This record gives sequence, C-alpha cells and structure tokens, in this order.
Amino acid sequence: MSIENELAEHRSYLLRFARLQLRNDAWAEDAVSETLLAALSRPQSFSNNSQLKTWLVGILKHKVVDTLRQRGHEVSHGDSADTGSNEELDALGFKNGDHFAALPADWGNPEQDLSSRQFFQVLEACAEKLPAAMGRVFLMREWLELSCEEICKELKLTPTNLYVQLHRARLRLRECLELNWFGSSPASLST
Repeated sequence: MSIENELAEHRSYLLRFARLQLRNDAWAEDAVSETLLAALSRPQSFSNNSQLKTWLVGILKHKVVDTLRQRGHEVSHGDSADTGSNEELDALGFKNGDHFAALPADWGNPEQDLSSRQFFQVLEACAEKLPAAMGRVFLMREWLELSCEEICKELKLTPTNLYVQLHRARLRLRECLELNWFGSSPASLST
C-alpha cells in the first residue's frame, strides 16, 4: 500500500480530532491538509517507532495549537449550552461529604493494559462520547498538552470552571472505561 493510501485512511479520524478542537470546519480542513502535506513531504521522518496514526496525530497537535494561537480570538464558542449542569453525573459516584459511594473497580495492572491496542481504541471511543465542550477541554489539556492558563484564555473560562470540566471529563472517562474495559471483557461501548 502506498503512503498516500495509508495517509488517506487516517484522514477522517484526523478531521474529527481537528473539528473538536477548532470548532471551525475550514480551519480543521486546513490543519488536516497541512498535516498530510507535512507527512507526504517528509515520509522519512516516520521511523516506525510508533503507529502511523500516532505520528500523524503528533503533527496535527502542532497544527491545531498553531491555529488556536493564530486565530484563537475568532474561534466559535457556540457549544456553551453543552457546559450545562451535570448534577446527575456528580451524584453518580459520590455521597455526602464527597466520599465515594462505592470503591472504584479494581483496574488490575493498568501499565500492562496501556500497551494494548484495544485499550486505546476503547479509550478513544470513550473520549469521543464526552459532551463536545467537555471533550474539547479534556483534549486540549491532556492530548494537546496546553497549559491551564492557555486553555482558559482560548476558551474564556475561569480556572474554576476549567477544573470542574476536567474533573467531570475524567469521571466520565473512568465510568466508560470501567463499563467497557475494566469491568468485564471489552465489548461494544455501552455509555
């Protein structure tokens, strides 16, 4: 299979990732196109130490961050309705006094699971199921590795709101992973 065909296979995933972060289809298309052009112009940079998709996401991260910095003041914030109240989620795992209602499930040996390709597929699917605003904040912090200050500035959030959204995103990811990976044999996503 040619490098062009291999890159084309990952385009839709890269586009979803860019759209989630940039909230602008044209900017997302540009970032993905620049990523694919960079990969095509320097295929020797891919050293097979990782999967092709991982290498492409690494390039795309830089393109997204560059776009956010260049055009951040223009980024659409139309998904603010998504940041609404999530009391049902907060009440799900806690009782009064902020103590766990039940002990978290035994996750076995997470380090071993990290090497599993299937685990990453489940993690990715769980991240995609996050509400758009929450997913965007989580991806900016954990995958793009932007500082909290940068995220607050880009999205016009208070630090408290950012930390609440990150906390809720992590809780949802934990719940999804417990249901779909750690709780039983991995199956189709149920949350």
